[in-house]
Amino acid sequence: MSRRYDSKTTTFSPEGRLYQVEYAMEGINNGGTCLGILASDGIVLASERRSTNKLLDKAVFSEKIYLLDENTACSVSGITSDANILTETLRLRAQQYLIRYQEPIPVEMLVQQLCDTKQMYTQFGGKRPFGVSLLYMGWDKHFGYQLYQSDPSGNYGGWKATCIGNNSGAAVSILKQEYEEGVTLENALKLAVKVLNKTLDSTKLSSEKVEFATLRRIDGATQIQILPTDQVDALLKEYEEKAQAERKEKEAKEAAEKRAAAAKK
Repeated sequence: MSRRYDSKTTTFSPEGRLYQVEYAMEGINNGGTCLGILASDGIVLASERRSTNKLLDKAVFSEKIYLLDENTACSVSGITSDANILTETLRLRAQQYLIRYQEPIPVEMLVQQLCDTKQMYTQFGGKRPFGVSLLYMGWDKHFGYQLYQSDPSGNYGGWKATCIGNNSGAAVSILKQEYEEGVTLENALKLAVKVLNKTLDSTKLSSEKVEFATLRRIDGATQIQILPTDQVDALLKEYEEKAQAERKEKEAKEAAEKRAAAAKK
């Protein structure tokens, strides 16, 4: 049945579905994992790097986290070429607002303007939906720290913690269990490492495979920082040491229980 209605983005199926939009969203589920965590004193974005070939020129390496303006950054999952178009649009809208009103654009307004554009590509013939989802982190004077997610349909929403891309369902399940209200930026980074370690299709994390960025306010100014490789390596090493210690403690506890059970017999 779907074959009759999936050739155009403007044609609804009898069930009321737009298959091209659903296909775009399904494609994102096969993209690199990106997650965001809202903390009491900042925001964390973490992204998986799929292209880690040692022959790549780092000078022109395609990043997964994009700076949009002085208060906003985003991470992307899906078709990178589509993401480049959308991030350039976001930067242009932010600068136009700054020139016109002499103040940074509110975060939600920037997200909404891009989502209006994304929705337009699902409504007019001769276009296809953008095959990319975005996570936005930002700060403004109206609502403080904010984390948003948008998808190819043009829908968006605010989140405390969420994930897009490959294995996003498993990551969101872990975040539901582990996330706590009022978490600090430092603990949010540790949680991001834990979630990525459990959900990425990789035997061991490294600074070449993941990228982290933080947003916080220092002395009345927004500071967005993409963590350097040495800091990422330190985070990953700390997690590995803690996980190894927990495994040894669990093994020792199980051995003690077995000895106690054997002594009772």
